Amino acid sequence: MHRFSKMILAGAVFLVCSGWGFFAHQKINRLAVFILPSEMIGFYKKNIQYLTEAAVNPDRRRYAVPGEAPRHYIDLDDYGDSAVYKLPRYWNDAVAKYGEDSLKAHGILPWQVYRMYFQLKEAFLLKDTDRILKVSAELGHYVSDAYVPLHTTRNYDGQKTGQSGIHGFWESRLPELYFGQYDFFVGKAQYIKNVQLAIWEAIIITSQKKDSVLLIEKQLFEKEGSKKFSFETKGRLTVKVVSEEYARHYHQLLHGMVERQFRASIKMTGSIWYTAWVDAGQPDLKSLINYKPTEEELKKRKEELLLWREKTQKARDHEYEQNE
Repeated sequence: MHRFSKMILAGAVFLVCSGWGFFAHQKINRLAVFILPSEMIGFYKKNIQYLTEAAVNPDRRRYAVPGEAPRHYIDLDDYGDSAVYKLPRYWNDAVAKYGEDSLKAHGILPWQVYRMYFQLKEAFLLKDTDRILKVSAELGHYVSDAYVPLHTTRNYDGQKTGQSGIHGFWESRLPELYFGQYDFFVGKAQYIKNVQLAIWEAIIITSQKKDSVLLIEKQLFEKEGSKKFSFETKGRLTVKVVSEEYARHYHQLLHGMVERQFRASIKMTGSIWYTAWVDAGQPDLKSLINYKPTEEELKKRKEELLLWREKTQKARDHEYEQNE
């Protein structure tokens, strides 16, 4: 059965197979604000609450909006053992080789990140405050998904290896328990010369970790399976969760993997925000802090953007664009 159908039938999987989980996605977006340069940080800090809360919007709609689910993952093993090194990096090339329906059936995460980067660049060109914030928040979500190892395999929840639930364990339970111990000094956002190639490099590195994620937990379960679960009270509910003792042992055996992926998510998110701003000509964001353009102004800017697109179309054959 297709992954999307399984998720709908599972119901509760919504909370455990959604990227980093709500907690981590929100923290990643929030922390990415603080690595931005002085020309950007004022605008982003002013809107940090929205950027934090809206970080989970793509997950909120993934079960209701057709075509949303494949944007969150890419099942590289569906293409063969060495596919990650051979898959076309640009959307048009990939469509020409595999067809759009086939690509979407196996997930389009790296191409979605690139698409969102262009949307953000154009939002900066338009100086559209609302659009800048919406796309920034959602771009951060997809970028972060690229750093979750189980988002790169068809065995996304350990269902093929008798490890159902490992997805939420790795990406939600562990960050929630150990977030306070992580070092989030990741340095300043950096300009990325080629966003598409950079996100593919991240996907390659992330995919190389999926075997360890699964194997280490399987070995731990063989030794301490009886200690895996406990019950916790959350509000008025008593829920079954992975025990803190079992989680601690797994976290230790991963040797900092979750923290490294968390940190990389923050750095890449802030860096792509920064890159989109630079590539848009470094518009003055301070003037947008308390200002929203009128409908007439936006209409005029969009007309100018359409003209710019037409002039540069030949140089942008490989872009994955969205006409929204």
